[in-house]
Amino acid sequence: MSKRAALFAFICALVGLGASVAAAYVHYHILNDPTYLSFCDVNSAISCTQVYMSRFSTVRGVPVAIFGALWFGVAALLSLSGLTARPAVRENVPGYLFAGSTLALAVILYLGYASFVLLKTVCLMCLTTYAAVIGLFLVSGAATSFPMTTLPRRAARDFRVLVTSPLALIVAVLLFAGAGSTLAFFPREGAPASGETATAATPATAPTQAQVSEFERWYTSQLRVPLVVPTDGAKVLVVKFNDFQCPACGQSYLQYKPIFAKYEAEHPGAVKLVLKDYPLNKDCNDNMVQTLHPAACDAAVAVRLAQAHNKTDAMEEWLYTHQPTMTPPGVRQAAHDLGQIADFDAKYPATIASVKSDIALGRQLGIKSTPTFFINGVKIEGALPPQYFDQAIAYELQHAVSK
Repeated sequence: MSKRAALFAFICALVGLGASVAAAYVHYHILNDPTYLSFCDVNSAISCTQVYMSRFSTVRGVPVAIFGALWFGVAALLSLSGLTARPAVRENVPGYLFAGSTLALAVILYLGYASFVLLKTVCLMCLTTYAAVIGLFLVSGAATSFPMTTLPRRAARDFRVLVTSPLALIVAVLLFAGAGSTLAFFPREGAPASGETATAATPATAPTQAQVSEFERWYTSQLRVPLVVPTDGAKVLVVKFNDFQCPACGQSYLQYKPIFAKYEAEHPGAVKLVLKDYPLNKDCNDNMVQTLHPAACDAAVAVRLAQAHNKTDAMEEWLYTHQPTMTPPGVRQAAHDLGQIADFDAKYPATIASVKSDIALGRQLGIKSTPTFFINGVKIEGALPPQYFDQAIAYELQHAVSK
């Protein structure tokens, strides 16, 4: 491997490592500090928080950014070997990088699809890691001068060289020890893993007393907005402005469902959730300049019509779990098959009018994105980590009882 190619690969690895470490830092603070605002939260389309709160951001609770940092760390060491190792080893380095970057390329293609197509939100640090992987893939592929079928034999030979070099052995041990410690001790996310149902979600890690105090300090500093929404005797009223095709709305639905179930079991009737429609679709929402979710208007109507047949929960579950492939005709078909709604078209005009009344309320309250929550009037834009959403309800419940 030429020194120029090795230097370019080393730079790509360092850039990817820096972006991954920054992403892990941001993810850590999002999980542990509800007041934290990431520097790359530009708007609803460019938001690290929305990406890191999605189900695609972790593997068994460990942020993907941690795995990325470990991979780029190995790539940096390999690239450094391409600059400093003996000629026989330098010749094999591009093959190792090419094999590793090929696997990494498959991963970023999947993550890119999830971000651009499913979440419709991008993370600037993620884009940086994508560019770094592509750079490594291209430079290592161009620099590899031997058949990849010989790579296992070459790797076995270089491994024998590694174990005879005290410095290389120490670096390898430190790398694997650091990787193991990071994976073992980095805080796990409390969200459901991909494929799990909301009822099977792992409870979020309870915040420390210091975190509780900091959250309450932040929470009590927020402005309370009076809402003309019946409480029906509930001590805590949670109003959610929602779009059924919004990924963050679906994620918060899955994460918060066990929390509402817990309070209903412990304090029946004390916590009430009211759903308000705010489809990000200019066909029914005059506040929108462009349509972000083409099936959102039909989805809102479908849920309202399903209520008459006691199929609200089933309809909501279907919508949230079919967001990537949701279309207006698909929603109407699901409303017919699942919600037992045979007269969707006939009832659409009157029902969409009631959806628009929610939109009008949202306009008065300054709703700009979904989901937006009001917890006893405290406005929360976006979704809090589950442990802090739970803490907010507990705070309101405690102070309602003490009054």
